Amino acid sequence: MRALTPRLRWSLFAVLCVAGVFNAMDRPIISILKPDMMLAFGWSDRDFGDLAAVTQFSAAFAFLGTGWLVDRLGVNRAMRVGASAWSLAAIAHGWAITSWQVVGARVGLGVTEAVQTPLTIKTVAMLFEPDRRSLAFGVATLLAGVGTIAMPFIIPPLAQMIGWRGALVASGIGGLATLLLWLWLARGIAFAHTPLAPSEIANANPAMSDGSTYGPILLSRTSWAIVIAKALSDMTWWFVNFWLADFYRKEFRLSTLELALPLGIAFAGSGLGALLAGWISTRLLERGWTVNRVRKTVMLVSALIVAPLPLVLQLHAFWPVAVMMGIVMAGHQGFSLSLFSIITDVVPAAKVGRVTAFGAFMGNMGGVLISLVTGRVLDAGFGFAPLFLFAASSYLLALGWLQLLLPRIQRASPTP
Repeated sequence: MRALTPRLRWSLFAVLCVAGVFNAMDRPIISILKPDMMLAFGWSDRDFGDLAAVTQFSAAFAFLGTGWLVDRLGVNRAMRVGASAWSLAAIAHGWAITSWQVVGARVGLGVTEAVQTPLTIKTVAMLFEPDRRSLAFGVATLLAGVGTIAMPFIIPPLAQMIGWRGALVASGIGGLATLLLWLWLARGIAFAHTPLAPSEIANANPAMSDGSTYGPILLSRTSWAIVIAKALSDMTWWFVNFWLADFYRKEFRLSTLELALPLGIAFAGSGLGALLAGWISTRLLERGWTVNRVRKTVMLVSALIVAPLPLVLQLHAFWPVAVMMGIVMAGHQGFSLSLFSIITDVVPAAKVGRVTAFGAFMGNMGGVLISLVTGRVLDAGFGFAPLFLFAASSYLLALGWLQLLLPRIQRASPTP
């Protein structure tokens, strides 16, 4: 048996993070390749919206069970099964010759990609001692974000060189390459899992929390306050992920290659928004603000940042629109970060994982709904105006709902 030296631990973790980057890229890649795929299959905007909805729907339900699967398989087998499955699903897109074959590939991708989150958390628990895990989680999140920002700079020139089918196949091949590197590094290692603390499980991987039923969660007013707010706010997130590239094409006649910079700005704004909101929240709590005041103030400011979104339709200038979309994405992340923080504030520790998983499920279902609606609105000739109006109001609606059902945020008792 080989010993897990510090260098080997970080090498395995690096490979896992790279696999996570390919995993994160596989789902939204079709938004960049949309024109080529629509031409090849004769799709309308409605068809594309339905395809995005199918992906979200399959991922939403898979998310509720992948933690159990990873626990049953263990780290090494889960990596083999998960990385090979989502990579092959990505590759299958390149050989799809009918719309139904594309749908089958998207369902496969949505289901298999959901393995990545519990796999990452379980692997971190195996590789690192508790005092090093927060750093590892932070690095993994950072690299996933960098991969999302880099995607619009990599995929368009790749598609220009080898075609849209080749770009989809290449993303899957990248996943398989990381799997081969993992297998080489992991040969002869007996992976002994060190259990995560309950708080680590709840915050980093809700799908792997306690095995209790969802009955008490579904009957809780607090749960519904959070998950409906999550569904409303995530609609805008998924709308931007799947349709922002299309907006830039139609508004500014950008080519696929020219999309790189505006999409990169948008996703960079997302990362900066999360960082800034987390820093501000911590500082305000340190200054003695109540949890209720901090969370709702940050959420209100974030919602107001998104509210001017419809103005982009009046600007008609590329740079102001690109910067504004980055600010909008920052507002989303500030709101989303606060919403997840509220879960850890108000929900007893034994239920945090289930509430978070239920919230993520509802957020993905919000993505299903907005994808279905967007395709139909665009096909009907209404343009992006009604969609931007909804996006601008969605965070204020979410905050209003939260205030109605949860007028005062107070720290939960440590007992269930």
